Amino acid sequence: MSDTAAGLLQVGLLVLLLAAAYRPLGGYLARVYSSDHDTRAERTTYKLLGVDAKADQTWAVYARSVLAFSVVGLILLYLLQRLQSHLPFSLGLPGVEPSLAFNTAASFVANTNWQSYSPEVTMGHLVQFAGLAVQNFVSAAVGITVAVALIRGFARSRTERLGNFWVDLVRTVVRVLLPMAILGGLILVATGVVQNLSGPHEITTIAGQTQSIPGGPVAGQEVIKELGTNGGGFYNANSAHPFENPNGISNLFEIFLMLVIPVALTRTFGLMVKDKRQGYAILGVMTTLWLAFTAAATAFEMNGSGTATQAAGAAMEGKETRFGEWASTLFTSTTTGTSTGAVNAAHDSYTPLGGGTALFHMMLGEVTPGGTGSGLYGMLVLAVLAVFVAGLMVGRTPEYLRKKITAREMKLVSLYILATPSLVLAGAAVAMGLASARASIFNTDSPHGFSEVLYAFTSAANNNGSAFGGLSANTTFYNTALGIVMLLGRFVPIVLVLALAGSFARQQPVPVTTGTLPTHRALFVTMLVGVVLIVTGLTYFPALTLGPLAEGL
Repeated sequence: MSDTAAGLLQVGLLVLLLAAAYRPLGGYLARVYSSDHDTRAERTTYKLLGVDAKADQTWAVYARSVLAFSVVGLILLYLLQRLQSHLPFSLGLPGVEPSLAFNTAASFVANTNWQSYSPEVTMGHLVQFAGLAVQNFVSAAVGITVAVALIRGFARSRTERLGNFWVDLVRTVVRVLLPMAILGGLILVATGVVQNLSGPHEITTIAGQTQSIPGGPVAGQEVIKELGTNGGGFYNANSAHPFENPNGISNLFEIFLMLVIPVALTRTFGLMVKDKRQGYAILGVMTTLWLAFTAAATAFEMNGSGTATQAAGAAMEGKETRFGEWASTLFTSTTTGTSTGAVNAAHDSYTPLGGGTALFHMMLGEVTPGGTGSGLYGMLVLAVLAVFVAGLMVGRTPEYLRKKITAREMKLVSLYILATPSLVLAGAAVAMGLASARASIFNTDSPHGFSEVLYAFTSAANNNGSAFGGLSANTTFYNTALGIVMLLGRFVPIVLVLALAGSFARQQPVPVTTGTLPTHRALFVTMLVGVVLIVTGLTYFPALTLGPLAEGL
């Protein structure tokens, strides 16, 4: 079988797996967030938290709950790292230094999982499974709860209530993430992923040298890192490490884990707004863009220039021979489109245009299909923008899901769209303007050096977590700057989305007329695809011309 045929078979099998999970998982999620019933374990949790499960919250209270919960998680994870040397299962490792501890805490709380360190020689087992893995669950849950709150904003009318954050959070962890992670973890163990609490293993390499490789609860971390679109690896090599991703089956399953919840949430959206066609339209936009970027990345890597590339038949530098080109680019397109940040190949070693494709994919706003929850609410914000643009073209007050889009809603949408690019471009500009920050760039004499910095801030602001490895980011400046960008890139959009949800929830639905724009048809899908690409292109094109485009062309 040729590489192309094998690659197409992988894509086809992945699509079939997602299609099989779409209806049952999407329907189950809709029931989880629409049910009035609480399990005994959930009621016990509410009592411990002092939460009234029957009390709905306004958007402002919901937002304060999200922020308060995240701040507490940030502090606890920071302290856990700093005090590591005094804790059990530390493997004799010292406490993490302050700037790196802040960066890591901000990274995992923001669902970014940027790692400026080698995990196997920096974090002990307790920090890994009691700190990082816990945040992998709850930070993913936070994104889903915000998406659900926005859906309720569209579905409800003449109310200021969006639900209860604490109920949504607990249900997401208990009813969704934990059961799926347990099942997925067992499947990963069956494929060969390591799961133990042992210390380092001494092995002999092919060259006859001795190497120490630590074991640990790898499968438990791996499954939620992919399922929750987190991305932080147990090992520095991330999903390219054979202990995390042993073979082609585990590789395909990990790609499936990254996509399954963001894809299924589009059906949940359609069911909760009582129009399944709306969910299909959003899924159509996400799928179109994901397939386009997957095809582009694969084409650039298969046809890269250079003697070594042509001799190998493809650009194999930085890629695992276990996976090859197609499985590598499929993983890359998925991880940069879902805000996961996990990698099974070195993005820094991609061809200039291949790496630029991964960079541009993140710049879309992580909406194809995006992170758990964050992808859906990001795409819905862009859908509101698309409807507004269509309204301007025909001279009619824009409406989306029978809710008018007024000046207040457009101000919130505009701030949402401007927030992330502002963080990316301002952060990259400051880094390029400081001599100490430029000293961290490996490729100082080519546009690729600028690409490394631009990629870092794009990854941080979009809560992705992948990186171009040529940038030495474990410095006080980058740890602090990227940590701040990750927090702002996560929580500023969340507050704006919740404010938008509250604004829509207060409205009275307007009747559908002959002048109402149908938002479930192919015309709207095409228009929304165009809005996503044009908004991103106009924002980032000047920066891209200084980096990957200049290097590739």
